[in-house]
Amino acid sequence: MTDKQLVQRLLTSADIRIGSGRPWDIEVHREQLYARVLRWGALGLGEAYMDGWWDCRELDEFFHRILAARLDERVRGDWRLLLGIAYRVLTNPQRKAKAFEIGRRHYDIGNRLYRVMLDGRMVYTCGYWREARDLNQAQEAKLELVCRKIGLEQGMRVLDIGAGWGSFARFAAERYGAEVVGITVSEQQVALGRELTAGLPVELRLQDYRDLDGEVFDRVVSLGMIEHVGYQNYRNYMRVVRRCLADDGLFLLHTIGGNRSVRGNNAWTERYIFPNSMLPSLKQLGGAVEGLFVVEDLHNFSADYDRTLMAWHENFERGWPAIEKDYDQRFYRMWRYFLLSSAGSFRARRNQLWQLVMSPRGVPGGYVSIR
Repeated sequence: MTDKQLVQRLLTSADIRIGSGRPWDIEVHREQLYARVLRWGALGLGEAYMDGWWDCRELDEFFHRILAARLDERVRGDWRLLLGIAYRVLTNPQRKAKAFEIGRRHYDIGNRLYRVMLDGRMVYTCGYWREARDLNQAQEAKLELVCRKIGLEQGMRVLDIGAGWGSFARFAAERYGAEVVGITVSEQQVALGRELTAGLPVELRLQDYRDLDGEVFDRVVSLGMIEHVGYQNYRNYMRVVRRCLADDGLFLLHTIGGNRSVRGNNAWTERYIFPNSMLPSLKQLGGAVEGLFVVEDLHNFSADYDRTLMAWHENFERGWPAIEKDYDQRFYRMWRYFLLSSAGSFRARRNQLWQLVMSPRGVPGGYVSIR
């Protein structure tokens, strides 16, 4: 069986054809694509798309189908990809010395890009679409949901680990009168975030979470940051949070999660989008919080990330002419691939979105879940 025949057989099991013209079918421009995918798996597929070797009108639906059919588990790629896993087992790629790499390589690639792509508050995490009609409403609803879940009140001091451009800090200060300290490892996020929160009781710092010491807060939130912490550091991360949280406080963790425990990332995502990152499982998070926190509430609204990513993609496509001089065509294809493949993964329920509310000693009388 030729490489092409093998790939065709795999795709057929996901109801995907080559050159048939349906929105989720693929058009192949280079016959070498088949060998590249069979040899390098996810990395080969993504790099081939960036290089223009194949196209698809609806990448999100293409990925929905191949991930729902679990084709990624049937095409593992060359043995050399296993070296990445071995590297993570033998080392700690999320160690403190590398803490700022994700900031430089992902979040510092241009504030103009993120201003074009995100909502008006620049929230770079999943929106809450329960009653929302557009992205701005979905992100406002998510920020409000977080504030209500932690019982935020005027004058409370809040720590935001992974503060981004200060979207939550700004919302909590404006709507609830909270005082917020936010930390991030991105220089550009700090610079713009300080502009956006000027005049509010908000302090944004360029700081690694491991350097937090000596301050105690009424509440701690972390929205979409633990994905960069790494399984070897989850326990230490939770110890830092516990050290920073008052005994009667609440901690809200918002994170993308995986259905299985892993020790690394998709090879393409690791190389081009989120270096030194990985998705935690509930098993890994449970082990990390054991003896430190009582899990009061677990809320999964992962289907909302599909809608959020599709909204980001729509904004990105619409705004591309305004920023394309800052990038090149390969970046455009890379970023499009990132957004739409991620949407397909959530649609296939291969990725989850969890919000966990935790307390150090248990809420007296019980915690009332908020949705």
